[in-house]
Amino acid sequence: MGKIENGLGKAPSSSPEKVAAQKFMSRFLGPANSSGWVNAVLPFNIALGPVSTLIPLLILNLNGSVVEVGLALTLFNAVGIPAALFWGFITDRFHRRRPLVLVSFLVTALILALFPFARTGYWVSFLYALFSFSTTASTTPLNLLVMETEQKPRWASAFAKFSMFSSVGQTVGLLLGMVWSVYAPLVYLVIPLAVSSLVSAGLAAFMIKEPEVVFERKAMVMHKHSFFHRLRHSPYLFLKVPSGNDFKRMFRNLRHEFTRHTPLLYMAIFGFFLSAGIFNTSLIPALKLQGVSSLLIFCVIMLGLVVQIVSFRFAGPYTERKSPVKSAIGGLLLRAVAYGMLGVCAYFLTGLWFLLPVMICYPLASGLAYSIYYTASNTMVFNTLSPRRNGSALGVYSALAGFATMAGSFVSGFLSFYGGFYVTFIVSAACLVVSAWLLTHLEVLMIPNQPQR
Repeated sequence: MGKIENGLGKAPSSSPEKVAAQKFMSRFLGPANSSGWVNAVLPFNIALGPVSTLIPLLILNLNGSVVEVGLALTLFNAVGIPAALFWGFITDRFHRRRPLVLVSFLVTALILALFPFARTGYWVSFLYALFSFSTTASTTPLNLLVMETEQKPRWASAFAKFSMFSSVGQTVGLLLGMVWSVYAPLVYLVIPLAVSSLVSAGLAAFMIKEPEVVFERKAMVMHKHSFFHRLRHSPYLFLKVPSGNDFKRMFRNLRHEFTRHTPLLYMAIFGFFLSAGIFNTSLIPALKLQGVSSLLIFCVIMLGLVVQIVSFRFAGPYTERKSPVKSAIGGLLLRAVAYGMLGVCAYFLTGLWFLLPVMICYPLASGLAYSIYYTASNTMVFNTLSPRRNGSALGVYSALAGFATMAGSFVSGFLSFYGGFYVTFIVSAACLVVSAWLLTHLEVLMIPNQPQR
């Protein structure tokens, strides 16, 4: 699992000024070469927080349509899949954490600084695709660093701290978007975001030290907390490139009663990501075209994130008490009801009247229902993994999640443009109902006979 990095050599002598600076930084940011480096990711998450909301608004402000928004998100998700494969290979091949993190933070800052020069929605889409590629570079190294810089008994608390910093950063970023949209042109919001990413790069250069013991990516699936955190931030986790035989082997088990739980679970997950791609692509254009201000749009997204953060604290105990299958079905149905209600409201309500049900239903769907479903489904996926085939299974899972999200984003733009937003939201709800129906066939999800990870 682990490899010892040799040849680190003796640290070069430092000047008194450098030593004093290191002591100052260590006092306020925590010690280097420990979990104190987590502080460095906070400004980067501030930079990430408002971007997924900002991109549709920029495209619409450039006279783009919901179809162009859909194409932008389709391209973003399409790039995310090979990016996860590429950066995962680089991470395992070179066993260097700090260079990858620094490259990710610096290149992300550069890409953000280029957005004010984009004069069409297609250029915004192109930059957003590059943004997807650059931000993916740091995902796996940062997750591995948590495991490599903390003792195993403290991994749970270390990942909780990492998640907290990520959530707080994204919330602050959305707050920044709210304030900025009132006092300055929205397109220039990327400037403070780029600066935040640069600040993270500077902190990472000081805070992150290469650990003596490094893990391969497969270590992330051997521990529940690392696995959950990794999938929560990105569903693309490729330990190997899935082949056609991997898909055939997975879905061939549908024919047998005692082995069909895994393919049924993966089909339900496909429906969830398809629904998410359909709904999330059209929500912001729907609000914008109803005359809702950018300030209130950022407020809606932030409210959903805050409810999600709080809900994740209770989703784990709730899932353990109720069982993963029942919890997942409940989360899917609650999300489906919320989406369906928004579909009905989109048909009957116009203008700011539409904002009221969104403020209620969106936090329920993206906050409460999402946290319950995601905790339960990730528990089930974790329980189905076996040491022999976890690479194949996760490859199939990631490919299905990526293709479903990409297809959902692509379909969403055309559905909304030709059928109306109410059609889009109701179709999204229907996908969730189908997913819940598939999970009703999983009466018991058998846990593999293997040591507790």
